[in-house]
Amino acid sequence: MDSQQPRHTIKSHGLALARNHIHDWLILSLLLATIFILNLIHPFNRFVAQDMMTGLKFPLKDNTIPFWAVPLYAVLLPMAVFAAFYHYRRDVYDLHHAVLGLLFSVFITGVITEAIKDAVGRPRPDFFWRCFPDGKDLYDRWGDVICHGDIDVIRQGHKSFPSGHSSWSFSGLGFLSLYLSGKIKAFNREGHAAKLCIVFFPLLVACLVAISRVDNYRHHWQDVIGGGLIGITMAVFCYLQFFAPPYDTEGWGPYAFFQASELSCATTQVSEHDPARDFVGQVEVQQRGVVGRDNNSVIVCSFDGSDMSLEDLESGRR
Repeated sequence: MDSQQPRHTIKSHGLALARNHIHDWLILSLLLATIFILNLIHPFNRFVAQDMMTGLKFPLKDNTIPFWAVPLYAVLLPMAVFAAFYHYRRDVYDLHHAVLGLLFSVFITGVITEAIKDAVGRPRPDFFWRCFPDGKDLYDRWGDVICHGDIDVIRQGHKSFPSGHSSWSFSGLGFLSLYLSGKIKAFNREGHAAKLCIVFFPLLVACLVAISRVDNYRHHWQDVIGGGLIGITMAVFCYLQFFAPPYDTEGWGPYAFFQASELSCATTQVSEHDPARDFVGQVEVQQRGVVGRDNNSVIVCSFDGSDMSLEDLESGRR
């Protein structure tokens, strides 16, 4: 990935790329609106009997990680990393698809999380003090609780499963982990295990956030595991929509970069060919580049910064 490979900057390709994916950005706006709507819906009012309150009397504590901080480390931090790689490589395809994939991962996770929260209505571990802030519990003739606390606090008390902090953290930081593993070629079979520290660090942060939710008595352990599985699953699906798997030879770039580079290389080779020579007129696009054939030679356009002749390929030189 050096300076000889094709450059696709925001100025040269950004507008066309945005137009090509305008429908994706519209869908993202719909997903965001859906999250807000689901957050306003009152969750299922699950039956909570007096004997069930035994495991729901944990103290009502403040959040170690406030909700407003989640978008900062799960969305803005990965975007800052994407911007840093763009500054180095000047590849708008990488920047655009990384941001698009990240937002899809986070927003789809948000929709799934909020929908399940509303449908399940599981009480939080601190539900007793949300329902009875004065400590005086009250139940109806069927044994269900009659809450007299703040209505918004009680509504949030029925949204324990799954953990939103956990799902958002693993969707955003899980996507970042996959992105970094591709960029640093962590699985290129060279055995540099130190690269795994970079890959696992975002996942460690997500794990610590999930643990804090249990420590704050805001979620049961099943809630954070469920949220984490939702988040990491969406991260994998959305990442593979735009990028090859990190262990792939082309895992360091998005699919669109190689497609645009192949087209650019094919156009360049055809335009630079001498019309006086006997040209077969066939350009073959291969997985690692574009091959232009004439009667005398075969030239491969490589996207790692080098051009290789047929003799180079046969001798193993790059």
